[in-house]
Amino acid sequence: MARALVWFRRDLRVADNPALHHACASKPDGVIAVFVMTPQQWLQHDDAPVKVDFWMRNLASLSGKLAKLNIPLLIETKKTFEDSAKAIVRLAKKHECSTVYWNREYEVNESARDRSTEKILSKAGVTVQQFHDRVIVPPEEIETKDGRFYSVYTPYRKVWDTKFVDRLDVLAKPRKQKPIDVAADPVPEKVAGFNFNGVRSDLWQEGENQASRRLQAFAQHINAYGTDRDVPSVNGTSLLSPYLAAGVISPSQCVTAVLAACQNKLVKESGPGVWVSEITWRDFYAHVMVGFPRVSMNQPFKSKTLGVPWRSDADDLAAWKSGMTGYPIVDAGMRQLNQTGWMHNRLRMVTAMFLTKNLLIDWRLGERYFMQNLVDGDLAANNGGWQWSASTGTDAVPYFRIFNPFSQSKRFDPDGKFIKRFCPELESVPARQLHNVDKFVAAASGLDYPRYIVDYKEGRERALAAFKSLG
Repeated sequence: MARALVWFRRDLRVADNPALHHACASKPDGVIAVFVMTPQQWLQHDDAPVKVDFWMRNLASLSGKLAKLNIPLLIETKKTFEDSAKAIVRLAKKHECSTVYWNREYEVNESARDRSTEKILSKAGVTVQQFHDRVIVPPEEIETKDGRFYSVYTPYRKVWDTKFVDRLDVLAKPRKQKPIDVAADPVPEKVAGFNFNGVRSDLWQEGENQASRRLQAFAQHINAYGTDRDVPSVNGTSLLSPYLAAGVISPSQCVTAVLAACQNKLVKESGPGVWVSEITWRDFYAHVMVGFPRVSMNQPFKSKTLGVPWRSDADDLAAWKSGMTGYPIVDAGMRQLNQTGWMHNRLRMVTAMFLTKNLLIDWRLGERYFMQNLVDGDLAANNGGWQWSASTGTDAVPYFRIFNPFSQSKRFDPDGKFIKRFCPELESVPARQLHNVDKFVAAASGLDYPRYIVDYKEGRERALAAFKSLG
């Protein structure tokens, strides 16, 4: 008997799933799937309750789809990644699986776990098949002329553009497999250490079908993405990031749909071209994480910035977290995160830069808070975005470029529609006064809304001085 064991991680789908596809194509005497829950490790990695809830619901959906293929999904719960490796070996032996299939993860801990698992399985005579799934072009396949990993996006993108089309091989859903006498495990609705009370699961419906519907709906108005994506009050983004982070849809499926929408004529400045750039940034940050693992170990890419004299101010940090800074666009963005588990991409940059520059608070505190609250929390993308905003990362914004929140809101939320949705106490303030600090302070003086916690000019000068002190 030679069965196949498929280890699901953040690839919770049956379509375009390389590990599942190749396991089924190997014509085994049955296929078994497994998902290993490691709540303690998830807590250590700051995974958000809203994200874990999303995982569990998608895991249940996946289990149903696998059942129709005669593939039982087993659920193991372990404390650590080390324990999960032992569980995979035990299951392979118990169910007489000759090969274990999985899709690669690129973070330091996850990579170490996989190396350890492969080593133990090899000693037990079990073959391992690994595949790239979370990116379109594998991190190691793009390198500089002298064989190094890229640390600047633009030259990386030039190489990526020569490779990505050949990588767009979207795999079909596998056929039914040989029935086997193994029962699937129930997917838990609760996870130790995570409180799902208050989670807005209705905002993020589970399942591949839901992800596909969102992609198709987005493709219909993707031509406007280049302009609409920066306007938080407009539904101009794909809202697919949670599904990409959990692997409910693949980046290859996304780019293939975009190419179809523009008849394979991808113009970089067009809506489709701009959106593909966002997919490319996800690949780039995974590339950086593999090439420079310190970024996933709580370290800045630019070692020089370890010397930034970050402020320790618990009150300012708490005001930022709760959306009570006195800067409307910043507060609206933080409240969107707290209430929905998601934040518009433009506002991620605005709020991150406000914390690290205007308040001069360590970017790692903001990065952690985002991960603890984001439904689409992804280490590479989140870390890359935070280090870009803080001017500590690869290809980051220059330290002297500091967003003015009032200018940002005037440009991207001119009528104040988004601000007033999440800061209803400002409903009576005319839009023209929302974007001018002096007029706004006067207009909001009698309202139940805080005065700004830092003067923009003073905060900016403090940040400039801090970075200049590095020499």
